[in-house]
Amino acid sequence: MQFPVKLYEDVDSWKTIIFLYNSALKEVNTKLEILNDEFQHVHQYNPIEHIKSRIKSAESIVKKLKRNGHESTIENMVEYVNDIAGIRVTCSFTADIYRIAEMIGKQSDLKVLSIKDYIKYPKESGYKSYHMLVAVPIYLSDSVVDTKVEIQIRTIAMDFWASLEHKIYYKFEGNAPDYISRDLKECAEIVSMLDAKMLSLNEAIKKSSQEQIVSNEDKTNFWNQD
Repeated sequence: MQFPVKLYEDVDSWKTIIFLYNSALKEVNTKLEILNDEFQHVHQYNPIEHIKSRIKSAESIVKKLKRNGHESTIENMVEYVNDIAGIRVTCSFTADIYRIAEMIGKQSDLKVLSIKDYIKYPKESGYKSYHMLVAVPIYLSDSVVDTKVEIQIRTIAMDFWASLEHKIYYKFEGNAPDYISRDLKECAEIVSMLDAKMLSLNEAIKKSSQEQIVSNEDKTNFWNQD
């Protein structure tokens, strides 16, 4: 992401950059809401349950830079911290995750910079989610600034697990006992089985509904025969 040089010369450059990240979040959030509304209009179904956005705190940004061996400067923040602006999209079913990711990828004004599929390739901890890093063009009065936003897409069950894992590891400052890590991984496997079962049930319900529609149409056609 390249910011205009004059932004760095502004004494209020921090606020200016946060303004850009906030603007990028608004753009992506609006796109997701429109896609969800359009899906409801065409298919009578909403793939998105919840959308939550956040800007990483200054403290978290500094910690991440130091952890990765970078000096705490605005230039390094923009270059090396990809999740300053983040959006989490929660879905009901795993199939929705890839459906939403595909729709995001087709947005002509968004550039997909990277994809991390932790659903097909979970982290060692058991964490599952689908991460997309996109560049969002922000149109200012005299320039266009491509601004990075990380989009995380996961099911409700995955989000529940990830939220609890975060709280547990925060409490232990990242050094949870081995038995807790093992139990968390076991819970992640249970969550995966739950997601698979719920997806299977949803597919069965859709199939049953379609069969009922066909049956009703056949009955109507029979009674309408001359």
